[in-house]
Formats: sequence, C-alpha cells, structure tokens
Amino acid sequence: MSTKRDYYEILGVSKGATQEELKKAYRKVAIQFHPDKNPGNKEAEEKFKEAAEAYEILSDTDKRAKYDRFGHSMPGNGGGYGGHHMNMEDIFSQFGDIFGGGSPFDSFFGGGGTSGGRRQRKGTNLRIKLKLSLDEIANGVEKKIKVNRLVRAEGVTFKTCPTCHGSGQLKKVVNTMLGQMVSATTCSNCDGSGQIIDKRPAGVDSSGLVSKEEILNVKIPAGVGDGMQLAMSGKGNEAPGGVAGDLLIVIEEQEDKHLKRDGNNLIYELYISIIDAALGTSVEVPSVTGKVKIKIEPGTQSGKILRLRGKGLKDINGYETGDQLIYVNVWTPKKLTSEEKAKLESLRESINFQPHPDGSEKGFFERMKEYFN
Repeated sequence: MSTKRDYYEILGVSKGATQEELKKAYRKVAIQFHPDKNPGNKEAEEKFKEAAEAYEILSDTDKRAKYDRFGHSMPGNGGGYGGHHMNMEDIFSQFGDIFGGGSPFDSFFGGGGTSGGRRQRKGTNLRIKLKLSLDEIANGVEKKIKVNRLVRAEGVTFKTCPTCHGSGQLKKVVNTMLGQMVSATTCSNCDGSGQIIDKRPAGVDSSGLVSKEEILNVKIPAGVGDGMQLAMSGKGNEAPGGVAGDLLIVIEEQEDKHLKRDGNNLIYELYISIIDAALGTSVEVPSVTGKVKIKIEPGTQSGKILRLRGKGLKDINGYETGDQLIYVNVWTPKKLTSEEKAKLESLRESINFQPHPDGSEKGFFERMKEYFN
C-alpha cells in the first residue's frame, strides 16, 4: 500500500496558509489535473481526487486542526479523513463553487463540463452539545435528543427557474479572434439549483422552510472523549430542492466524583490508615463496572500504585481497554487523644517503626517510570 502524501504538500502550501490561499492553490492544482483537460488519464484523475481530498480537510477548521495534530492516523477515520475514497460526483457537488458553479473548462472549451450545470444545494449543519457521565462513556449509551431543524413546509411546490431554464447556470458567449469563448456563472435567481418556489403557505419563509422540533435517537459508542464530534448525516437543516445538512454532536464529558480519566486509563485515589497499611486489609474501590474488592498487603507504603487490568475505558476504535490505577495514600492523623499519643510514643523507638527502605522500595520517579511503561 502506498503512503498517503501530506495534504499541504499536495496543494503546495505552507501549514500557515490562509483559507483564501488554500482555495487558490486547490483551484490551480484541480485545473491542472481536471478530467476535461486530461481525458482518459488515470494518473491525472487520481491526483485530481487527491487534491479534492486535501482541500476537503484543510478548508474545514475542525478537520484541519485534527489533521495538524494526528496527520493521516486520526482516531475513528480508517487512517485519515480521506479514507472514504471520494468519487467525481462527490467532488463536483462539494467544490463546484470553486469553479464558479461548473467545470472550470466550460469557459475555455464551451463544453457542458463533467459536473453538469445544476448544483445541488445542501442545508446548513446543526451543532449541539451532549453531556455524558463517565459510566455512559465507559459502556456506550443510546440517548434521545431534541432538535429544532428547518424542514420543507407542507404545501410548498417548486417550478423551473425562468432565468436559467433549470440549468442552474447562466452562460455568456463572447466572440474573440481565437473563436467563441463561453463563460458560465451560477444563476443568482435559483442559486444554481435550477428551481424556485412556486407556491408556499402563509408563515413559511422565502426558502419554503419551517422550524420543526424532532426527537432523535443517538447511539454513542463506548470510549468517546470530551470535545469529540460525532455526525448524523442528513439530520441538519434541509435545503429547498437539495439535501439536508448534518447534525454535529459535540461530546461534553462530566466530571466523576471518584474516578479521574487519563486517556483510556482511570485513576482512583485511595486513602488508608497507618494501621491498615502496616497490618494489611481488604477494601472496596469504585470502578465503571461496579465495586471491586482489592487486597492491601501488610507494609504497603504511601505512593504505591495498584493496577486493575482491563478496568479502564474501551478504546473508541475497539483495539484495547485501559486499566484502573489506584494511588495508595497512607493517612497520617492530624489530631490524637492523650491515650493515642501515649500508645504511639511507646512505639517511637521500636526498630520496626524506624524508616529503613531497602532495594525493593521504589521511589517516586521509579513509580512514574513504571506507570508510563
């Protein structure tokens, strides 16, 4: 399998390129490898698709930020956002506006262009935040969410645009010494869709849309993280004569009372008494699967880290499950009665109460090294 090229390299721009610079660079590369200019050239077609994929990611602020951080190996995307293998129809429908509503070669060759004249509208995306508890994140959950979205109103009908006669484009023929040249622009009357509203009921906006409240069932996979964005295709606002946008669900992770998240691992701070640390004991600790009983060995030192294998969070890609790490803190009492002081005083000089760490005792840095390995 060939290695995917860097998106910035494909478009020939720096990582600090502005949106306008990206747009100009993409148009330049796309024109160079456009199918109209390279008929039957499979290599040029692949480079044309490659450029469209790069522009799709870098022109989107959220996707670009993730790409800058993770490169092509982005979680949940099959090795990159471009893993969906864009086809020509996708490219022309998404980026037709880069070329003024049609093929960039309509103005040079007078042809219809690969993409055709009519542009399909897409409704705007909606974005909502969804709060999830640690238990819901650990096990996955199905939620019902309430969404107000724009949908086509009942009774609305459309007719062919009289300005462009349904083509979605306005073409102008100019005679030059080199022959006729045809320029094409998107029809401003129908915004390139080829249709305009014929009839609409009272109270409906000029686009034929009304706001409607809907209850949607959303399945959240286990292992999602704070700030992660999930998309429900076609559940955004509708567009007259086109397709609906997407519903973007942004995960907001609620803090748990007992467990702290560190990637796929969970951390729990356990406090035990000097007596339990010296004599050993059994205690119950919380986990995302319920209470777990653990054994505290006699002579346990403060700072010891216990590991519960597989008691953390599932990786969202399903590759592995994290662990639960238990940090043991030996609690030193701050207030003592006279009787308690006397008992402890009698043990002060005892040899077993004198600190004498041996080679088996690990210091702070050794424990951290063990944890990260």
